[in-house]
Amino acid sequence: MRCRMPWLAIVGSFSVNGVAELHSNLLAQGLFRDFFEMWPEKFNNKTNGVTPRRWLAAANPQLAEPITETVGDGWHADLSRLERLKDAVGDAGFAGCWNSIRRANKERLAGLVAHYTGVKFNPGALFDVQVKRIHEYKRQLLNVLHVVHLYNRIHRGETDGWVDRCVLIGGKAAPGYIRAKEIIKLINNVAAVVNSDPVVGDRLKVAFIPNYNVSKMEVICSAADLSEQISTAGKEASGTGNMKFMMNGAVTIGTYDSANIEIMQAVGEDNFFLFGLHADEVLELRNHYRPQQYIDQDDDLRGVLQLLEAGHFNAEEPGIFDGILDSLKSPHDPWMTLADFRSYVDAQQRVEQAWLDREQWTRMSILNTTSSGVFSTDRTIAEYNDDIWRLQPME
Repeated sequence: MRCRMPWLAIVGSFSVNGVAELHSNLLAQGLFRDFFEMWPEKFNNKTNGVTPRRWLAAANPQLAEPITETVGDGWHADLSRLERLKDAVGDAGFAGCWNSIRRANKERLAGLVAHYTGVKFNPGALFDVQVKRIHEYKRQLLNVLHVVHLYNRIHRGETDGWVDRCVLIGGKAAPGYIRAKEIIKLINNVAAVVNSDPVVGDRLKVAFIPNYNVSKMEVICSAADLSEQISTAGKEASGTGNMKFMMNGAVTIGTYDSANIEIMQAVGEDNFFLFGLHADEVLELRNHYRPQQYIDQDDDLRGVLQLLEAGHFNAEEPGIFDGILDSLKSPHDPWMTLADFRSYVDAQQRVEQAWLDREQWTRMSILNTTSSGVFSTDRTIAEYNDDIWRLQPME
């Protein structure tokens, strides 16, 4: 006898919700479509949030102070008040203060990275960060492929307009998830080669932060310049790390997935680096996905894979990454990592162009914090209460 717990839960529940607009739509139109057609009134959306008391006021007190001076008290409990920061976007004095605080936070993160990994991050470089659970659908592998692409660019001498970059990856793998542990191993192997290469020098640094936890995230999210939210479209329920980074002024590079969509809508597409297939395109491609055609058509991708296949990053451990390479090149790869490689690399080039315009980047950073009010847990909880719990708030 089998019991389908999600079905039983829907039958017995007063309300069924996803935790981001896309997630809720996919549940209603896909997995639970029959139930939605039977009881459309049960289905709704409640986009996740994060608490600004923890993830801005406590994690980034240096930034919280000028925010309070600009928008006044009360934003800790009403994050929509951050909208008032828009009046300060063009203020040179405020921008200078903002950049000084971000520089200090980056110096603090550089100290943490050096302490735990021995890798020295230059606070003047672009801090490119992806910290989250290690999983194939979150595509830390796509990030690593881009790192190898940058490594190849340096060795080919393609450094005109180069942006120094420090790539930080972190997260934990489930105990029995062998592929996730192989991905961690690959990240560390690539980091070891890149960081010790005299040709690369300080142009590119890579570190995997061990024993990732909330305390480390408080330091990381207040110092990141670029937030990597690169899951395969349609696979992430919501994500909350993306909100923590945005709240602290990081600019997102991401797919049209999960709460990324709502982040982009809030801050504007000009202040978000969008790339990759959409969820419907992923679904449509599933039955005729041919990774080899992406390899054949893209010299950069082919160069990255050739370096990995040659054992450049595992010279003393032959074959250790064959499983990863086979999965990337398999037509049955559900994460379609290679399909998004070119779009991702192009988006990263747009990141570089924006970073070189320091005034533009500062504006984008401030606007991300300014637009993060909707991603407070206070809004999420209020929606649950208004639509589902209907409790009387305590005085």
